[in-house]
Amino acid sequence: MKKTLILAIAVLLFNCGSQKSMTEAKADRPESNDVHQAIVPEKKSRIDAILETSVKSSLEYLASDALEGRNTGSEGIEKAAVYIEKIFKKNGIKPYFETYRDSFNVKKIIGYNVIGYLEGNDAKLKNEFVILGAHYDHIGHAEEVDGDVIANGANDDASGTVAVLEWAKYFSKNKSNKRSILFTLYSAEEMGLKGSSHLAKRLKEENLNLYTMINFEMIGVPRDASEIMAYISGYEKSNMGQKLNEYGGEELIGFFPKAKEFQLFMRSDNYPFFKAFNKPAHAISTFDFTNFDYYHHVDDEADKMDFEHMTNFMNVMIPALEGMINAPSQDIKMNDE
Repeated sequence: MKKTLILAIAVLLFNCGSQKSMTEAKADRPESNDVHQAIVPEKKSRIDAILETSVKSSLEYLASDALEGRNTGSEGIEKAAVYIEKIFKKNGIKPYFETYRDSFNVKKIIGYNVIGYLEGNDAKLKNEFVILGAHYDHIGHAEEVDGDVIANGANDDASGTVAVLEWAKYFSKNKSNKRSILFTLYSAEEMGLKGSSHLAKRLKEENLNLYTMINFEMIGVPRDASEIMAYISGYEKSNMGQKLNEYGGEELIGFFPKAKEFQLFMRSDNYPFFKAFNKPAHAISTFDFTNFDYYHHVDDEADKMDFEHMTNFMNVMIPALEGMINAPSQDIKMNDE
């Protein structure tokens, strides 16, 4: 795909169909020249809890032709929801509501977010929640290429969905979470963040005590070796990026200038939670407009994913997530506090 075409579609990334007002977004770029600098302790021992075979197996199913592009309301996304529910149930992840599903309507279409709940193991901190999320829907079909019309959505966002599922397995097995965790997979993101907007509103109305929220969006391909592994949208809005690096013991998450240019903070499923709770809620991605040509394209398929990169990303993020989830105080704060 030509570079100009990539930049043209970039404004669609992270809202995947949303037409929200640009005036709602605040400036993403920090004034400081030290945006890439994070004070971190000595690098921690690597955790290799997540296996590449498991990552590959889940992603190949979610991005298979059998799921027909996972369009909200389709038979394909129903198969994806059932798959997610089975993983939650098998690994002892409980439903947060009466069932795993949080249903909503988009006109005549019924959508389902799939929500798993892992209670914290600390008597006090378990009343605080961390949300890890990704959208499991995609657009269904796209422009035909060589007879193929299924937009499989491997990078967008089966990759983020698999990460959330793998971390659910990890935390349920290791019981290493002092705070409670919601593992949230959204549908209707491609229709304008409808699923995450519904869930954020519902949780706010139920007075959920939210500490932080992270959405994982398009993590299936690596950045250039000269770049930080991943970037966080809305870098300057909170100290989350710096704290995750501190907890992880290395610079995992950086500032990305195009996040301001394309206002990515408000174009992904973190944004409804930020609006509803005014708490640190960000998206993390490894897609940077130079490393993947198949956004909303029939060739966004599993064979285009770098499974070694994905598995490495999920593993190195574990200490960072554990640090956030287990910190004795709420160290991650909005920068205007």
